[in-house]
Amino acid sequence: VSIELNGIAHIQLTVNDPERCVPFWEKLCHFVGMQTLIKADDIVYCIGSRTGILIRGVMPGHDRSRFDQERAGLHHFCFRARSREDVDTIHRFLVDELQAHVVHPPEEGGFAPGYYSVLFEDPDGIRVEVNHVPGKGHLGPGGRLGEGGDGPADRFGAEGMKRGS
Repeated sequence: VSIELNGIAHIQLTVNDPERCVPFWEKLCHFVGMQTLIKADDIVYCIGSRTGILIRGVMPGHDRSRFDQERAGLHHFCFRARSREDVDTIHRFLVDELQAHVVHPPEEGGFAPGYYSVLFEDPDGIRVEVNHVPGKGHLGPGGRLGEGGDGPADRFGAEGMKRGS
């Protein structure tokens, strides 16, 4: 027996610098069609666009080291955009309005056919991606898991996904 999920309901991130991160995330969430449900000095929870994002300051007495995507835990998460133009629009907003650190501007990637994304960091260095993949991506025609596809990869990197050597 198995089920098919309906996406991610919410993501909760703990930040060291809520003074900078709470406004950053609230502006970003509003830009992508979400609304603020909870807001205080060290917390914001926005919902809409079929998900929720909760940002809260680290609790007193806990580790306040900077986010490191190579440690155990979250590496990054990725919002799915409806079009390449949406990825470009978000990039402009990140630069012009949020002064976000952009790791890479919108670019083609080898992760799936037509993969197009922007990667950025919030004020605490938490990495977030926004991508667009046309059609059904890996599950559709021409995709790795679609009819006639190559099947699961056993490695991936800058050159895309590979199977066998």
